[in-house]
Amino acid sequence: MRTRGDILLISCYELGHQPFHLASLSAMLRQDGYQPVCVDTAVGTLSDEAIQRARFVAISVPMHTALRLGERVAQRIRALNPQAHICLYGLYALLNADHLLEKTIDAAIGGEYEVPLLKLVHALEEQGELVAVPGVHTREVKSGPWIQRTPFIVPERRSLPPLARYARLEWGDEWRVVGYTEATRGCKHTCLHCPITPIYGGRFFAVPVDIVLADIRAQVKRGARHITFGDPDFLNGPTHALRIARALHQEFSDLTFDATIKIEHLLKHRDLLPELRELGCIFVVSAVESLNDVVLERLQKNHTGADVNTAFEVMEQVNISLRPSLLPFSPWETLDTYIELLNFFELHHLIEHIDPVHLSIRLLIPPGSAILDIPDSVQWLEELDAAGYTYRWRHPDPRMDALHQSVSVCVEQAQGCETDPVETFFSIKALALAARNEGFLIEQAVQQYGERKVLPHLSESWFCCAEPTQSQLVVHG
Repeated sequence: MRTRGDILLISCYELGHQPFHLASLSAMLRQDGYQPVCVDTAVGTLSDEAIQRARFVAISVPMHTALRLGERVAQRIRALNPQAHICLYGLYALLNADHLLEKTIDAAIGGEYEVPLLKLVHALEEQGELVAVPGVHTREVKSGPWIQRTPFIVPERRSLPPLARYARLEWGDEWRVVGYTEATRGCKHTCLHCPITPIYGGRFFAVPVDIVLADIRAQVKRGARHITFGDPDFLNGPTHALRIARALHQEFSDLTFDATIKIEHLLKHRDLLPELRELGCIFVVSAVESLNDVVLERLQKNHTGADVNTAFEVMEQVNISLRPSLLPFSPWETLDTYIELLNFFELHHLIEHIDPVHLSIRLLIPPGSAILDIPDSVQWLEELDAAGYTYRWRHPDPRMDALHQSVSVCVEQAQGCETDPVETFFSIKALALAARNEGFLIEQAVQQYGERKVLPHLSESWFCCAEPTQSQLVVHG
């Protein structure tokens, strides 16, 4: 299996970034003498020839959208090359393994995927058939996630499409090529709705500083002028994060970066924020989810609605833009609190901080989710929709389910037409008020909102927990 083309590595979507999960796995396979072919279907074409040559196919599914698209790719591969061994790896692979193994794939790996996958390739090469491999979940052998420290090496990016083909940083009239890396994996927090929780169970691993810097250095050579740290939380290990940020700024003083940080950590480590800004941090993504304290308590977010307001004030003071991710459609959100959420961003002049897709996100409950253990779930939880990768649930207020549908359509249409995000925001508010039988003048609201902020943001606005767009589904058959 050491001929080029025998191993095919596929990514379908990584939030508009050059696929880290391909780069990391490719490096480990190449170190062991293999020559994998890497294809990112988000920006390139997966040819029939590549499929037919492959004996082993690994598809990265780190998020819901990637899984939706990845299963379609796997089905195409199965039809064109029935003998190929197909493995899905990433957070969502193991959570949905039972369904995927019925017809589509041969193996699934969750957690720290590189070592189990490499051992799986070895086993297939040596035995000629599937055997039990620790960390590899198959029809015959059920395995949990592989949560052991990976012997990290520098990701291999030479075989991936150029960075310029991916999301860029936009800041007024300026735009920058963006690179992506990870300083940690897993998360020490266990928010109930997060897919990391059932896989890592509160554990996280720090990637060695020299590995992270070498990965960034390679991307800077290929044109990156901004780096996204894709860790679930950059301040899971604040000392580790600062070491990396300081070394990065010392070597590349003009390089900017963004990171994901919990509201809880922004407030706990607010004394670190001025230095992070000096070192190049220009915006932070934070899983705000809701301003409704009932929702936040149910999700065990460890922050309150008041904390969110404070976090915005703190970030404004240190000149780091705060970009919230939201989960506004859950069984505990109400129509009134949804409208209060919209009012908060309008009245505090924060609409520019939001990508409209976040106003359409609905709670996903994959198999194994910790949210299944919430005592009141029997009141709203329905059966598992295995093909949809989630348990179905119905909101106690039918207006909320109807609103979710209309907001989702609004957001996707606006995305396709590149509509002004502020205008989209007020279109969503009009839909919400209409559900309460109240009128609303969109054009008047846009005019009254006043001067717009010019904030740094990435050109890719879709989100990992959003459903794929229709255009994405069309591309993947």
